[in-house]
Formats: sequence, C-alpha cells, structure tokens
Amino acid sequence: MNNRLAEMAERVKARLDAINDPITGKGLFTSGRVQGLDARDGGKVSFTIEAPAGVAELYAPVRDRAEAEARAVTGVSSVIAVLTADAGPAKAAAGVAGVKQIIAVASAKGGVGKSTVAVNLACAFASLGMKTGLLDLDVYGPSAPTLLGTGARKPRMRDDKLLEPLDAHGLKTMSIGYLVDPASPMIWRGAMATSAVRQMLDEVVWGDLDVLLLDLPPGTGDVQVTLVQRVPLAGAVIVSTPQEMALADVRRGLAMFEKTRAPVLGVIENMAYFETPDGKRTHIFGEGGARRVAAEVGAPFLGEIPIDVALRESCDAGAPLVATQPQHPVSQRFREVAAAALGNVARMNKPAPAIRVK
Repeated sequence: MNNRLAEMAERVKARLDAINDPITGKGLFTSGRVQGLDARDGGKVSFTIEAPAGVAELYAPVRDRAEAEARAVTGVSSVIAVLTADAGPAKAAAGVAGVKQIIAVASAKGGVGKSTVAVNLACAFASLGMKTGLLDLDVYGPSAPTLLGTGARKPRMRDDKLLEPLDAHGLKTMSIGYLVDPASPMIWRGAMATSAVRQMLDEVVWGDLDVLLLDLPPGTGDVQVTLVQRVPLAGAVIVSTPQEMALADVRRGLAMFEKTRAPVLGVIENMAYFETPDGKRTHIFGEGGARRVAAEVGAPFLGEIPIDVALRESCDAGAPLVATQPQHPVSQRFREVAAAALGNVARMNKPAPAIRVK
C-alpha cells in the first residue's frame, strides 16, 4: 500500500473508531470489531465488522453507519463493509436431514428478480431429474406463493409439530408466506427474522432431496449471516442486473460469502437484454456488467437471462416458465444455468481459488 492509500486508510480508521461499539462503548477499532481494512487504487475501501455471538442484530445499523462514514472520507469512491458474527461453540453448522446439497440464491440488492430466478432455477434442477426443494427465506417480502401459485394453500403440521412442505410444479416448497396473512406488513426486527429462519430450517420435513434452493432476502445482514452459520452450503448463486448500481452490491455479496467461507458457484445476469421478434437486442440496463464483475473477482459466470414477456406473464400467473413451457428459449437458458451451477458444485468439492473482492 503506497503512502496515499495508507493515509486514506488511516482517515477511514479514524472515522470508524469514532463510532461507539454497542457492547463496549468504545470505538469500533479500539474494541477490535473492524478487521481487514483495505484501501486500493481508485479509492476502493473494504473492511469487515465482526459482531459477538448472538447479537448480530445490534450491529446491522453500525455497519450501515460505518459504510456511510467511510464513504465520506476524501478520496474514497466505493466501500464494501461486510458484517459477520461469531456463531459461538454451541452453534456449529449442521445439515438439513435428507438433503444432499443446499444452494443459496442471493442478491445484495433488491429489485433484480432474484426470486423469479430462484423459482425457475429450482424447476430447472427438477427438469434435470433432481429431487428439488425450494425454501423461500425472504421473511420481509416472501414472493414464492405468488410465483408458484400456492398462495391459497397452507402446509400441514404433523403431530410432532413439524411442517410438511407443499408440492408445486415438481418441487417441495416452503415459505414464510404460507404461514402469515399476506395482507399484513412484515415488520420484524433482526432477532425475530433470524428466529423465523431457524424455524424454517429446523422444523420442516423435506424428505429425500438432491438439492434444496434457499431464496434469501436481499442484502448482507443478520438473516444471511445466521443462514451461513447454521447450514453447510454447497455454494451460493449471486443474481444481479447489468447496471452499475446493482454491481456495487454484487461485490458486497461476494465479499460476504468469501468471508463466511461459502463457495460462490457463480453470478447470473438477470434482465440482461430485451430481444425483439426480428432478433435485435436492446440492453436496457447496460451490457455485460455482471459478467465483468465475475471476471474481476474470479467468480464463475453462469449466464444471462433476458427480459421476456412470457417469463413475466408466467410469474404473474403462478406458473413458472421452466415448468409450464419447457421448450421456451428462456426455459432452456435456465436449464443451462442450472447445469453450470451443478458442475461447479462438483468442482468445488475440491479446493478452489479464493474470490478476490476489490
């Protein structure tokens, strides 16, 4: 690190140490909460805030303030601030009974079509002959009931107080949306949200599955940290759109999974382009941004999903395109992405190169 970058890092450090730690009352640096502070060419700054076991929800606003303070430093152009938490000795990760592989579908930013991708990707796994489940963990805005057309159905609770997932389009499915009033706002604090995640993981009888997809809420907060601490992931798939606003958050999501040692199976660029009947493509949100970010950090690129009227209509109708129109070109694209992700699961059973988040 040259003198200019070292000085920038020191200014960021001073800003962060002016923020009081919720537990000790001292500065974040003095309390040892900030790790891995790095300043690179172009004004790119990254660091991790490590919360104590069991109190990650206290540090979500601290992370947000720390990111804002770092951005305010002269010369800083972008900031990646990752929040992690020590699971403690009593919370070692454990698998889900009967499930061979668990894959998380994530986006560090909302509005990129993550749930649409998750549902159709699950149907693509099923079409490849895999016993597949989908767990909608977006506790703040569950959309699987709408996308799957299962909103009016409720899961059955067995005598042992465990829930049976609903069958839909060849999938075993569960969502917090099955259990709450869809008209009620989901106003949950972090501890309530993480408790709901634990219940959805521990109290559902999935049976024998080859793969279980987890549709995560957007962001890199306590729900995501709780998940990666409790479940050994076969890997994570990051969904983004091409524009720069979304790509900055992709880097944050990649950094979170790197920090928590969950393999990144690849990046999917959703809404990549719109193709007219004559074959002309219009890149409404920019071109190739997610592919470039994947190449930049050394993550696999799984493919592009275009903007398509049939895909939108199938979502609105609760009839996933891959399941109801398997010959559609976009359905084929999802199967190609699913096959690539599965190939990376097999490859990453061996030691893989580390993701280099800049």
